[in-house]
Amino acid sequence: MKEAMEVGYVVPAEPSLSVKKKTSQLSTSWIVVSPSGEGGVLDADKYAIMRRVQINARDLRLLDPLLSYPSTILRREGVIVLNLEHIKAVITSEEVLLRDPMDENVIPVVEELQRRLHFVDDVCQGLDDVEVGDENESPFEFRALEVALEAICSFLAARTTELEAAAYPALDELTSKISTRNLDRVRKLKSSMTRLTVRVHKVRDELEQLLDDDEDMADLYLSRKQGGASSPVSGSGPAKWFPASPTIESKISRASRGSLAAVGGERNDVEELEMLLEAYFMQIDGTLNKLTTLREYIADTEDYINIQLDNHRNQLIQLELFLTSGNVCLSIYSLVTAIFGMNIPYSWNNQNHPYAFLGVAVITGVCVLLLFVIIMSYARHKGLVGS
Repeated sequence: MKEAMEVGYVVPAEPSLSVKKKTSQLSTSWIVVSPSGEGGVLDADKYAIMRRVQINARDLRLLDPLLSYPSTILRREGVIVLNLEHIKAVITSEEVLLRDPMDENVIPVVEELQRRLHFVDDVCQGLDDVEVGDENESPFEFRALEVALEAICSFLAARTTELEAAAYPALDELTSKISTRNLDRVRKLKSSMTRLTVRVHKVRDELEQLLDDDEDMADLYLSRKQGGASSPVSGSGPAKWFPASPTIESKISRASRGSLAAVGGERNDVEELEMLLEAYFMQIDGTLNKLTTLREYIADTEDYINIQLDNHRNQLIQLELFLTSGNVCLSIYSLVTAIFGMNIPYSWNNQNHPYAFLGVAVITGVCVLLLFVIIMSYARHKGLVGS
């Protein structure tokens, strides 16, 4: 058995997959991948793409990178339209068209799809003398869909991991030191988390919607709809498939033996696709759980900071009460000293009573101090200041 090879974009000899020059500003670039794993760049306007894959302009508009649309998996007659983050593709039973082939996030997806399809082709060549059962066969559209879902789930999981690596230290630093810089840093991270959560939630909702409806899943069996000529189980030409993924696809193929053994199977027999979607639903749900945990950690941090701020506010109120009480007492002391400092004759204000004024000042000071103690004791008794 030959080893799977990593391949790049290969421009085939077929005219339909040849590289074309742009004839107008409306033409766009697509990478076309055939079931054999060969790929070529196609420059065409939207009308040529609509005629090629038989979709309407509204569905094609979902794949425009200049327009903002949420993640969507559309089921159309004979095609699957994918708008999942940076992956904007049209899948048929005979080819996959991916938008923006030079995008750095799209290139790994194309290479992985080609690698798996070439792996299947190598296996077929190495097993020419072996009869392969139908139970190990998987439609081409499912392989393309799996690569897209795997890429999106991995992409969102990587963004979540990066966010966690930046958020948790920032939150810990904020709890230890509340500053404008730390608050602004956490605010930006919280905004990023909210946007990422919305993106992950939309992908999860799309998968959940598919899993909840067997009719929708049955519509994704493009090869089954077209009959035996293009069926993945017809046993002719490149339509003979083997599981390319060593993990999920192989398990799906083994678990679905007998359920899709013939093209004329029941329409609601969607066990293979259901297991495929469930695998990635669990993965994207795990990513969403990580974001939920991070959001709860941010909420706990905010509660802790609010408690700290309330404590500081209470301390400021106590200090204000302390200073106000001291100011009142000092005002009383100043009033007494001012009265006795006036040029008013007193019978004891003579040489016979040289310490009279000193006595008045001391007694007044003691009374004022006693008044301050009484005020603070009353405030503590009422719980206005800490014990």
